[in-house]
Amino acid sequence: MKTSEFDYELPLELIAQTPLEKRDESRLLVLDKKTGSIKHEVFKNIINYLNEDDILVVNDTKVIPARLYGEKEETKALIEVLLLKEISNNKWECLTKPAKRIKVGTVVNFGDLLKMKCVEVKEEGIRIFELKYEGILYEILDKLGTMPLPPYIHEQLESKNRYQTVYAKNNGSAAAPTAGLHFTEELLDKIKEKGVRIVPITLHVGLGTFRPVNVEDVKSHHMHQEFYQMSSDTANVLNNAKGRIISVGTTTTRTLETIKNLYGKFIECSGWTDIFIYPGYEFKAIDALITNFHLPKSTLMMLVSALAGKENIMNAYKIAVEEKYRFFSFGDSMFIK
Repeated sequence: MKTSEFDYELPLELIAQTPLEKRDESRLLVLDKKTGSIKHEVFKNIINYLNEDDILVVNDTKVIPARLYGEKEETKALIEVLLLKEISNNKWECLTKPAKRIKVGTVVNFGDLLKMKCVEVKEEGIRIFELKYEGILYEILDKLGTMPLPPYIHEQLESKNRYQTVYAKNNGSAAAPTAGLHFTEELLDKIKEKGVRIVPITLHVGLGTFRPVNVEDVKSHHMHQEFYQMSSDTANVLNNAKGRIISVGTTTTRTLETIKNLYGKFIECSGWTDIFIYPGYEFKAIDALITNFHLPKSTLMMLVSALAGKENIMNAYKIAVEEKYRFFSFGDSMFIK
């Protein structure tokens, strides 16, 4: 299976640069995975496709303002650091720009609030830093950091909250689980009133989710590990599901499939996953998926193709381009039912 099979033409003007003023007014492409049939909707009408006893599973991770700009201690050179994930107490995996200036022992200062020392250089430009600070790290990041928007977004956000879901709770992500950005508190309340259960998992989105596939043979791609967590309450609800399990986002999907693969059922657990889902994979945990439109040749294109069939997905994307849907993180939504 070749990476190029998951490519498609996308005019640059269809890459959404800013979120819509009203989250649930984005468009919704409804794709029937069995027939390939397509309907065009508005996202708030997702409620019409949900049934009593369905379970909606959301990722309650919270994006941290993980992009920092500091000075190299010796030379005062400007260094950009992107915090990816905490691997142990105050040790973080990071990307830096320019990477070649950061060697083991390099110290980067961020005013008087934070000092970071490089303790290890890894492959693919990754650096391990030791952080020194006083107080609570996330409060310091709120003062120093900016939201780590993807490289294809060139506009600045008016509010940090627009790159968070309304149910974001657990700090730790380097990118938003963007499928959930379309939900409002009001829409979630209406969905609950219909008899749909909404339960959370946590997966802290890191490099594994948005790193491009740079190999032509899909199976040669290496996924980075991301931390996940499921509570006993969520596990109990899912194990006793009477309706469909509907996953909000690819990050939620990867968490649910990881746990079902490991244990054969849902249990209270946490760990690291590098699951890579591509066509040929047999889904064990989810019945349907709410997701955004993904980058060409990405692992996420492969995941949705595994669920709905590659032909159905490539056809849906072709139609979405023709209909001028908005793409990627701040773009429109797709419901694969």
